[in-house]
Amino acid sequence: MSAVIPNPAAGHAGHADHSHDHPHGWRRWLFATNHKDIGTMYLWFSMTMFFIGGLLALGIRAELFQPGLQFWRPEFFNQLTTMHGVIMVFGAIMPAFVGFANWMIPLQIGAPDMAFARMNNFSFWLLPPAALLIVVSFFVPGGATAAGWTLYAPLTVQMGPGMDLAIFALHIMGASSIMGSINIVTTVLNMRAPGMTLMKMPMFVWTWLITAYLLIAVMPVLAGAITMTLTDRHFGTSFFNAAGGGDPVMYQHVFWFFGHPEVYIMILPAFGIVSQIIPVFSRKPLFGYASMVYATASIAILSFIVWAHHMFTTGMPVTGQLFFMYATMLIAIPTGVKVFNWIATMFKGSMTFETPMLFAVGFIFVFTIGGFTGLILAMAPIDIQLQDTYYVVAHFHYVLVAGSLFALFAGTYFWIPKWTGHMYDEKLGKLHFWASVIFFNVAFFPQHFLGLAGMPRRYADYAMQFADWNMVSTIGAFGFGFSQLIFVYVVVKVIKGGPKASDNPWEAADGGLEWTVPSPAPFHTFETPPVVK
Repeated sequence: MSAVIPNPAAGHAGHADHSHDHPHGWRRWLFATNHKDIGTMYLWFSMTMFFIGGLLALGIRAELFQPGLQFWRPEFFNQLTTMHGVIMVFGAIMPAFVGFANWMIPLQIGAPDMAFARMNNFSFWLLPPAALLIVVSFFVPGGATAAGWTLYAPLTVQMGPGMDLAIFALHIMGASSIMGSINIVTTVLNMRAPGMTLMKMPMFVWTWLITAYLLIAVMPVLAGAITMTLTDRHFGTSFFNAAGGGDPVMYQHVFWFFGHPEVYIMILPAFGIVSQIIPVFSRKPLFGYASMVYATASIAILSFIVWAHHMFTTGMPVTGQLFFMYATMLIAIPTGVKVFNWIATMFKGSMTFETPMLFAVGFIFVFTIGGFTGLILAMAPIDIQLQDTYYVVAHFHYVLVAGSLFALFAGTYFWIPKWTGHMYDEKLGKLHFWASVIFFNVAFFPQHFLGLAGMPRRYADYAMQFADWNMVSTIGAFGFGFSQLIFVYVVVKVIKGGPKASDNPWEAADGGLEWTVPSPAPFHTFETPPVVK
């Protein structure tokens, strides 16, 4: 990337002379305007939601351990599947990446903080009330919404008050996302250190800049779709209500115009994290930096023209099917460029396999499987057979769990020495990696077979021929869930103490500006901007 010449005049602030200006106790968090504190709160919030969503997932898998109804009524089972999806997408994965953005972007571009510090605080504090609305919706009459995480009409028009709570929660989370994105775009475009041109920015910053534009473009589309649902429910409109002349399929078009870019919103920052980690542990610069940037931008642009591949079974004309099929297959090209570049970076590098690298390599392997199944589902004739089966469930869990989540784990292990000033327990980190990868595959690989055999998703009961693989899948899911307790233990342990981390614990040769500041990163960094040569 670029050599970093620290400005000799640039003392790292955050020493005794600055101790008076950061509040302590609950005020420090409630009124936080420091990007590091806000990033930390995002990460803790997302971990909490991850475990709530995970608990719901174990509820789903417990019911599917054997045929027949074991634990839940089918209506409650559908609430579990819906809320698991909503909480994981909007409560766990997205806030986690925003937490990473808050922590790392100012450090990586040499900015003293985010551009709009108070708006940053507001965009975080919108999330806990939204999360509360979602969790409370289980306890209102009729329970939580059970329309699937996609909230398809006409089900959504018929649900109880739990549906309204979900709509309000998504509105609040969407507002938070839009504010966070505006903040990131402004910070990246206006607050880079002198000498840091766009093409010298770390890949993580690039992927987030592009992701932020995607968020600003599509969150209002989701807001429109759920607002129309709300007016259908309470104000006598008929956007999606067929009884009043509305069109339920129109909801799908509007939703997936948001939903497909959303998929890339959840994976592009993951690409950025992996692109930071692999060069460091391969002891080589990233192969094809410029092509990585262009590939990321291409994925983002193409994501707007593929939405209806989720809708091949809605009676689309063949011309439409062909267009969306080819457009979807086109996305495989920039994605392939990324995978090629990561492998080329590792090729002939002096690689070591600490936990961040293990998760990054695990990410490439398992994400590639998810990418291939996506390519298979892009073929309209095959998709019509596999639509709404467990094959689709397997596909998107390979992309989102082994994609987004593994990258989040990789990034946490990679940067936690910088956050806390301590090194994590390497043995436990490796145990967490191997347990996660093995149990993840035990849980989700059999679902490809279930889907090919015709098992539909979102059903609380199933025929006898699906019993064996479901049992295997449930065992894997419980193993995967409990493996995450190792992660919590590692994180708590490293916060409490551990071996001191140096400023550049991984000895990153041209890592980035974050490795030039002390570990833990002081409360205020870069009061005088560093100069990038």
